[in-house]
Amino acid sequence: MTNSADRRPPLQVVVLTGMAGSGKSVALHALEDIGYYCVDNLPPELLPSLVSLEHWQHGNRVAIAIDARSAKALYLVPEQLDKLRATGAQVQLIYMDALRDILIRRFSETRRRHPLTNETLQAGPRALVQMIDEERALLADLREQAHVIDTSNLRVSQLQAYIKQFMQAPTSSLTLVFQSFGFKNGIPMDSDYMFDVRMLPNPYYEPDLRSHTGLEAPVAQFLAQQPAVLKMQEDIIRFLDNWLPEMVLNHRSYATVSIGCTGGQHRSVYLVNALAQHFQSRWTTLQRHRELDQRAH
Repeated sequence: MTNSADRRPPLQVVVLTGMAGSGKSVALHALEDIGYYCVDNLPPELLPSLVSLEHWQHGNRVAIAIDARSAKALYLVPEQLDKLRATGAQVQLIYMDALRDILIRRFSETRRRHPLTNETLQAGPRALVQMIDEERALLADLREQAHVIDTSNLRVSQLQAYIKQFMQAPTSSLTLVFQSFGFKNGIPMDSDYMFDVRMLPNPYYEPDLRSHTGLEAPVAQFLAQQPAVLKMQEDIIRFLDNWLPEMVLNHRSYATVSIGCTGGQHRSVYLVNALAQHFQSRWTTLQRHRELDQRAH
């Protein structure tokens, strides 16, 4: 007779980490919405026992937030995640980040204390900068191993949608995130590769195309007829064809490819769509359009 535990679906574990003020609470709520049992501020020492307990009590989806509040034990996390993977669990490590100035503004708006505030580092503008820099250094090793999401320019609803999209994507050896952005609104921090396409013909200067986006047929048809656009697309594909397999061999599970134009409305959007379609037969691909998604949410 087969034990009923043997028929249970594989355990899915999400560990959220990253900077205070970067949106980890929002991400946890999004994960809760799609069926994860969520725990915030777990000491890393308790990770294996909690995962085991929750697997039996709450099902096969567990999400845990671990951050700089557990500074002395953060070094334990990578080894514990490897042990969970060895048991057959599907483990995702997600790192939330944001620009320093954005984090400072968020702390100012919410009047929250930074978790590293202590007797020697009291809350205040200069001390807050020091605490943010110290926190970033503490979490640097985890960031290197994680899928990074830059929340600097994301609304709450955007971040919730991105988390749900990422977690509900089919499992594969590599998940490719293609994202468009506008340089005028800042460079995304979560890019593994970034390509500047501002030198390409710009539909913005075509009166009939200005109000459309790179997802719409008139702009797509215009750009598909531009030799420079096709050359750029071919060059990016050739580059990724060469180096993405090396990332897989290096045990990387995620890669974020950012394409930037001036406003993030036309050229970068078109190329993200074209690149995602090209690679979707080989790997799981997701599309994000930072500026367009701002309008949608």
